[in-house]
Amino acid sequence: MTHCIVFDVYGTLLDIGSPAARLADRLGPKASHLSDLWRGKQLEYAWVATFTGRYETFWTLTERALDHALAALSFGGDSALRTALLDAYTTPDVYAEVPGALRTLRAEGHRLAVFSNGNPDMLNPALAAHGLDNLVDAAVSVDPVQLFKPHSAVYAHCAETLNEPNDRIIFLSSNGWDITGASTFGWQTYWVNRKALPFEFGDRANADTISSLDDLVWRLR
Repeated sequence: MTHCIVFDVYGTLLDIGSPAARLADRLGPKASHLSDLWRGKQLEYAWVATFTGRYETFWTLTERALDHALAALSFGGDSALRTALLDAYTTPDVYAEVPGALRTLRAEGHRLAVFSNGNPDMLNPALAAHGLDNLVDAAVSVDPVQLFKPHSAVYAHCAETLNEPNDRIIFLSSNGWDITGASTFGWQTYWVNRKALPFEFGDRANADTISSLDDLVWRLR
């Protein structure tokens, strides 16, 4: 049986820790802290934008979140570092198994798509940098509905854009809150738990958790 397999992008296909890691020589021991703070504020700003109805693109929120993180860790005056980090974020590293797994899933007849908070001007170059745009059939952004995950309207937008019924969609994300949003909407979900962390948003059966995309290839055979 074939499916429409939908992937989150940032943190699931692309390593959002890689921009700070690339500049670890300039960030020193604060590199990991900056990366975590940057990501945390990026998501916090997105959720507040959704709840308050004051939408801004995900790239704008990414810039604002970085500004907060740099200021909080005493890098606020380093404009060159800011530019370098944002440049790195336009093309985060791809997880090693991702291209091969996508090629295999596609060869086995599944329809593949990505679904992201990223606005198209942000999302498309990130996918193209690693050739992922050629491995998926569609790239769906929340941007047209001007809401962010995990609002139910964005999952409805994705299903409508793909013209797929819920019972044919399998969704993968490394973000527990995203998995919860998609599951609540009615999609079958797999949590990509690369770091063997506990699930924070309720219980997850072992069958719904994978450590890499290679695991999905075997699960669907």
